[in-house]
Amino acid sequence: MALRPRLSRLLSPQRTPIPRDLAPITARGSEAPAAEAGLDDDRVEAIWRATRRLYRGGMSPGIALSLRRRGSVFLDRAIGYADPVSERLLTTETPVCLFSASKSITAMLVHHLAEQGQLHLDDPVSRYLPAYGCHGKQNTTLRHMLTHRAGIPRPEQAVEPDILYRPDEIVKLLCEARPSTLGNQSYHAITAGFILGAVVEKVTGEGLNQTLDRVVRQPMGMRYFTFGATGPERARDVATGVPMKLVDLFLNYAVGGTFDEVVEVTNDERFQQAVVPAGNLYATAEEASRFFQMLLNGGRWGDRQIFKPETVAAALAPASRRPRVDRTLMLPLTFSPGFMLGNRGIGLFGPAAPRAFGHLGFISIYCWADPDRDLAGALLTTGKGLIGPHIPALLNLQYTINRHTR
Repeated sequence: MALRPRLSRLLSPQRTPIPRDLAPITARGSEAPAAEAGLDDDRVEAIWRATRRLYRGGMSPGIALSLRRRGSVFLDRAIGYADPVSERLLTTETPVCLFSASKSITAMLVHHLAEQGQLHLDDPVSRYLPAYGCHGKQNTTLRHMLTHRAGIPRPEQAVEPDILYRPDEIVKLLCEARPSTLGNQSYHAITAGFILGAVVEKVTGEGLNQTLDRVVRQPMGMRYFTFGATGPERARDVATGVPMKLVDLFLNYAVGGTFDEVVEVTNDERFQQAVVPAGNLYATAEEASRFFQMLLNGGRWGDRQIFKPETVAAALAPASRRPRVDRTLMLPLTFSPGFMLGNRGIGLFGPAAPRAFGHLGFISIYCWADPDRDLAGALLTTGKGLIGPHIPALLNLQYTINRHTR
């Protein structure tokens, strides 16, 4: 099956066109005065200038950024297009796919069931999905799944990207698979999410979106924050950047498709009907930052205790004492049961953020919180390109956010 993205053929194959005046394509949400966040207007505008610089690199048709400090939203803005073909603008109310940042939300649903005594993280997966306990996987635990040590970073046999529309088939393949890296840290891009989602559904007797709605979405007053199911309101993704065979080989290895194939699949209407626990939660940037603010608050949102403080602490506990070179991503990373963790020096969440936690999504999506800065944020982008002029601008934006919120 050869899939080619229509959007990237209609636009530049590498970068999207940028108008000279950005004001007509900029939207602003409800922002508190900078002083409420312990900042001043100059610091906020410095962060937004760095965001505009990232946008001007042309690697993303749309960017949304929401930042909270001391619980106050001091920046909530969007720039660009939700659909560059129709020229529908991206706004602060547009849901964007979080891709792999979805893993943290699914993980917290698992932790919620542990909090309720309905499961235990060190239980074998086969206690809930008996078919999983074959070919040496009988001792694989839920914790292994959450910390990328279950040995199933990808399906054992080659699959087409559109298998994402058939989650039952994926679960069956994973149950029948032989683990390749059991006990070693090897990032599970989409696989573990399907198993964890199936466990949640088996334990609760309801669909994953129903559990999410009951535990998080309704109590926190979210409009979107759902796996798929947002329809035409959502932003569409575009393949950008420098085409590289090596990158396509890596994506084939990790998720079973090239850049163009993955983008085409996620723009398909069937992706909206599917539940991909590790990859298709849709939210606005403000909703994503709201979720991480709740975690920063020890699981509390307003007068509702969404998760107990000890549950949040368990979810953020490092799985290793120091970063380990991940066998899939080939980078030194520290995971907790559901989150990527910061480290000293330069880390995933910018410089000098050793206690930050969160998760990255397909290419340039960041959802995180930093206790040292009392900061929660979400940077959502719709351009999918690994190599391009956005890299220095992205690093500069991370640096600027961390510098001006110390």
